Amino acid sequence: MTRVWMRELSGWILAAAISLISVGAVAASPRAELLFRDGDSLVVAMLARSVLSGQPLDWAMSSVLFVPESAAFTALDIVLPLGTNGVLAATAVVNLLALYGAIRLAAGRSRPGHAPVTWSLLALGAFGASAMTEVSSSRDALDLASLQATTTYYAATVVAVVLAVGLVRRILDRESRSPAMVVALAVVVLVSTFSNPLFLAWGVVPVMLVLGVLGVRAPLRTRILMLSALLLGAAAAGMLARIPFAAWIANTGAGYARPSHWRDSAEYYAGLLGDRIASPSGLVGLLIIGALLALAVVRTMRSSDLGERLVAISAWAMPLLVVVGAVALGTHATRYLQPLAFAPVLALVASPKTLRVPADLRRRTAAVAGVVLLMGGAVSLPRIVAAASAPDADLACVTDWVDASGRTGAGQFWTVRLPKLHLEDPSQLVQVDHRLNAYAWLVNRHDADVGEVSFLVEDSQTVPWELPQSVVPTDIIDCGRYSIRDFGTSLLPIGPAHS
Repeated sequence: MTRVWMRELSGWILAAAISLISVGAVAASPRAELLFRDGDSLVVAMLARSVLSGQPLDWAMSSVLFVPESAAFTALDIVLPLGTNGVLAATAVVNLLALYGAIRLAAGRSRPGHAPVTWSLLALGAFGASAMTEVSSSRDALDLASLQATTTYYAATVVAVVLAVGLVRRILDRESRSPAMVVALAVVVLVSTFSNPLFLAWGVVPVMLVLGVLGVRAPLRTRILMLSALLLGAAAAGMLARIPFAAWIANTGAGYARPSHWRDSAEYYAGLLGDRIASPSGLVGLLIIGALLALAVVRTMRSSDLGERLVAISAWAMPLLVVVGAVALGTHATRYLQPLAFAPVLALVASPKTLRVPADLRRRTAAVAGVVLLMGGAVSLPRIVAAASAPDADLACVTDWVDASGRTGAGQFWTVRLPKLHLEDPSQLVQVDHRLNAYAWLVNRHDADVGEVSFLVEDSQTVPWELPQSVVPTDIIDCGRYSIRDFGTSLLPIGPAHS
């Protein structure tokens, strides 16, 4: 028993090293824009700050409520003596570490002849390697693995899908009914569906379809039917739990589905695939995914039990179903395709058997690999710190001026969110559209209650203003990529809110 716990502990330590290496590479690349500065990527940090500030909460969210992500970020923000960027970086590492935990669960229990910890580390390493090949600063690029390092692009949903597969495997593998596993599965499905309905498409539907295929000839047909009913029931409960939060859900997501545009969707994703192939690093990343998908098919054909078959089929069926579904619905959002990045790594843990090599060679190889990973993690930590603490004089210029002004201003979505997050009092910047109407999207609606503003923040992403009244700024403050139009004592009224 002691050896098992030591092996598991070693796995977590090495997984932390892999996470540090992966996040260090992403944070040192142009992809850092999504980690620390992108307008979409900041919603969880903004929500956490809003909660901790004690101000009235009246948030306008998308269809995603980010419950696990916000809870994790808030906890780290309370515990760690770091600035906002430091907490974002720590969250990136925790997200990958959480993925390791889910993968380890999917690898099955420890038993003679199996090495689930080793194979789980290899799976996380493959995922991290894929993330390190992604260097685009665009949120729309087909760079999917590195999205796991952000707080916004469904990191908790990724972990929950793998957890669901792992829990189903554990239930199928055990002779008893394992009530603890059943309860855990129900909780994961309910909370994940409540937080993000996309979990239905990524996890519930694919797992139910795989169970349906397995149930045709399975000796545990009754248990498989029970699991399917549990998944469906817990998902339904999760959707019902969203009803009391309807006021916070500014967009149900139904408008994103446009089946008549499926051809445009196919061309859009094909174009992104072409862009990815065009770069050497992108090609390497795609080769990693391709090799894992091929392994998943081989593991499916050679699987020896239900649990192994479930994980192997999920590794290739999830990406297939999600990609076909995304195109059929006419979507144009690469973040919906993330199962292409995380599901294939399950092929490595479908059958985590010990390799048939001399035990002495295995121990030496593991020792060398462990030392290399620990050294890599130690070297990566300063890279992460440097990326998180990189000075931004333009941002500091804006926040210092606004903090000192003691007044309230406004800015458009892509412009205002980064300065808003870093202010001492984020409510000093109101999110508006180009007509100065309150833009209630991924923000606390309460901010607009101030009713009027006396300055505007703008940058290259700002749409030309159409102000409700003709006024001339008394001063324009140059802050590099930002500028502040200061209207002094003149007050501009904020128009009605919309999302």
